[in-house]
Amino acid sequence: MAGKIIADTIETGAGADIPTSYVVNGSAKAWINYNGQGTIAVRDSLNHSSLTDNGTGNHDTSFSASFNNANYSVATNNVAEINHARGAYGVGVAIAGSGTAILMTTSAIRLYSNYNASSTSNGGGVDHNLNLLNFMGDLA
Repeated sequence: MAGKIIADTIETGAGADIPTSYVVNGSAKAWINYNGQGTIAVRDSLNHSSLTDNGTGNHDTSFSASFNNANYSVATNNVAEINHARGAYGVGVAIAGSGTAILMTTSAIRLYSNYNASSTSNGGGVDHNLNLLNFMGDLA
């Protein structure tokens, strides 16, 4: 039997009331943990339908359920490679020189993985094995 639960608040075991809007609006609507090296592979995910390798440090991920609009938020990771001249790595939304996202639609987003410039490196794209992303927004 399928049904619907309608509630304005949820009470915790400690007796605190939490508005259901906080739970719904404050929860990740999609997330992904993937290996971007060699043959890229998803380790685990939520609301994720495909991962595409576009070249070094350049990946597209598509959502199983689309967002309501393309103004959702993306939380990405920064990973430091210990004792290496390349320094910290970052994963983020791929943008053009104008600061406009190259691909950020309701159903897909392009991600760029890079390493920072340092005294011994100019920085640039890199296929990193640990990519962690969370997506927040309203689903359609």
